[in-house]
Formats: sequence, structure tokens, C-alpha cells
Amino acid sequence: MKQNRREWLKSSLGIGGLILAPSTFLNANEEKKFNQREYNLPIKLSSNENPYGPSQRVLERVKKSFQYGCRYPYSYADDLSIILARKHSVDPESIIITGGSTEGLRITGITFSRGGGEIIAAKPTFLALMDYAQRWGATINWVPVSSDMGYDLDEIEKRISKKTKLVFLCNPNNPTGTLVPKEKLSDFCSTVSKDAILFSDEAYYEFIEEKDYPSMIDLVKKGYNVVVSKTFSKVYGMAGLRIGYLIAKPELAKKIRENVVAMSNVLAIEGAKEALIDKEFFKFSLNKTSEAKENIYKTLDHLGLRYVRSHTNFIFFKSGIDIRKLGAKMLEKGVRIGRPFPPLYDWCRISTGTSQEVNRFISSILEVYS
Repeated sequence: MKQNRREWLKSSLGIGGLILAPSTFLNANEEKKFNQREYNLPIKLSSNENPYGPSQRVLERVKKSFQYGCRYPYSYADDLSIILARKHSVDPESIIITGGSTEGLRITGITFSRGGGEIIAAKPTFLALMDYAQRWGATINWVPVSSDMGYDLDEIEKRISKKTKLVFLCNPNNPTGTLVPKEKLSDFCSTVSKDAILFSDEAYYEFIEEKDYPSMIDLVKKGYNVVVSKTFSKVYGMAGLRIGYLIAKPELAKKIRENVVAMSNVLAIEGAKEALIDKEFFKFSLNKTSEAKENIYKTLDHLGLRYVRSHTNFIFFKSGIDIRKLGAKMLEKGVRIGRPFPPLYDWCRISTGTSQEVNRFISSILEVYS
């Protein structure tokens, strides 16, 4: 289901009287090169997936790697570890290839907190590490986000005790899209890591627009008890291939590596290698995400709905309507939005999509709030 060029441009310039920023129209070659997903109803803007990718270059690399499908992935993963170690200027022994960053979160949680250890985490945040660790006997000490939806760093530090094994930091945070202030981040993480393992989930790091914003890989290099997770799911558009990685000092990485269950596969590993050198798609992905966010911001401004300026590929806004009711209304109009994030039931997370999908979201939400 596609719009013709005239319809597409018309909807990009104005929906319901709302003037939007013109969107860049992709020609057939660009749609193939950047692998724009098909426009099907209901559109899915609920899982923070990249609406583009894997890129054509990555797909070609994956196809060629089918001939290695009879091989175990270990040597291919070792090669990727070396490439990533060079990228981040760390020892290859500091890299752990995982089946998506979710596996990395889970295995780190049980490595350091199973059997009764405590994890301190914000609420709301991405739950994969905490949910899995709880099944293995960990307890979670939840710290509510502050009124600006950001981390309450002072309260997190106050709650650290002898039973605290791990402090979880999702930065930028999912679902709020907030970023820890640059001037506080390194001091907070280095201080916390003296008493517990500091886990920094940087799944959305590439979307950060703030200049010279640090990655906590810097602390890994200095020998701190910090673990950083990265993924190919977001900016590289490879969520379905399931590949991510952890970075930690070698002695920590060795402990975590013992709990790796799924790892990844040859196709995903080879695709990841190509994604790292496909700079054109990387830049395109960031530009289209920014473009989509700006049009969503304008819509929310038009409706007078409060939102958090996001450092991710999604936006968290105060819906003023119970998210369970809003979700049902939007689904009736062909748009699937984010799930509830207790206790913030009157907030909504919306992922960015293609220009067509964002236009569908905008026209639908204007109707719901009319």
C-alpha cells in the first residue's frame, strides 16, 4: 500500500491544518538501498524498531555468508570482537558477542546478582536485566524517575549498601528518552562502581545529538567495574538478526562470558561486520530518525501535550489519557503504540517510523484528540 508522490508530498506538508517539515521522498533505488519496510496496517510504532534496514550492503553480505551456515560461529565472532575492540580501543578479551543486547543484559544480571543479590534500577526503565535476574533470586530496589523523567542520581547513590551487587543505568533511558547530564555521568558511574558493578545500557547511544557526550567505555578502559552494552538492533536496523555485544575489563568479561547461552549466528555476525563500514546507511538512519521526531514534536506542540525531548528513536509524551485506552483507540485507526510503563499510565511511548507511518500516526492522534 503506497501513496503516489503527489499524495505523499501533500500529506508531508500539512495534516489536519498542521504544517509539518517536508519529508525527503525516497526513490525506488533508495528504498532498496536502505531497505524501507513496507507500509502495512496496523503500522507498528511500539517497539523502537528502525523502519529501515538491514541495508542493502548488509543483506548482500548476509546472503554471501549462507555458505558458512555449516560452520559454528566462534571464529567469526572472534573476528568481529577484534573489529569492535579496534573501534572502541579496548582489548579483544573485553568484547563479548551476544544474541542481541538483551542476552547481554540478562547474563550480566545473573552473573553478579543471582541467589539474593540486589540490583538498583530506575522506574520506569528497560526491564530485561531485572526481570531475568529476579527469576534467579535477585531483588530489585526501584528508584522512581524524577519529575523531569530523568534519573534521580542522588537517591540511587543513597540506596547503595553492602547487599547491592549491580546498579543498572539505561542511558539514554527507555522509555523516557532522557539523558544523564554529561557533567554528572562519569563522576556518578566511577563512584558507584567502587561499591557495585555499574551496568550502562547504551542501546540508543548513537542517537545522542549532544556534542562530545561520553560513553562509559571510557571507564572500562580505565579499569573500573563498569559493563557497557551495545546493539546492532537500533541505528543499524538489525533487530531481527539478534546481535549485540558487551564491553568490560577482561576479568569481568571472563566471568560474564561463562554465562553466555545463545551467542549469535554466522549470518548476523557477518552482517554486523558490514554494518560497521556502511557509513551511508548509518548517516541516513540518524537523519530520518531526526526528521520523524521533529514532525512528532510539532504535532504534540499543536495538541499541547507535554513531552521529553528524546535522545533515542522514540518519544515519550504525557497523553493525559490512560495508555490502555489510548492504545485501543489508536489501534482502531491502524496505529500500534507503546505498551504501559507503570506507574506512568498517562504517558505514551511512540517510536519513529517511515514518513508514511509518521503521517498516519499524526493524522490518527489528531482525530483522537479532536
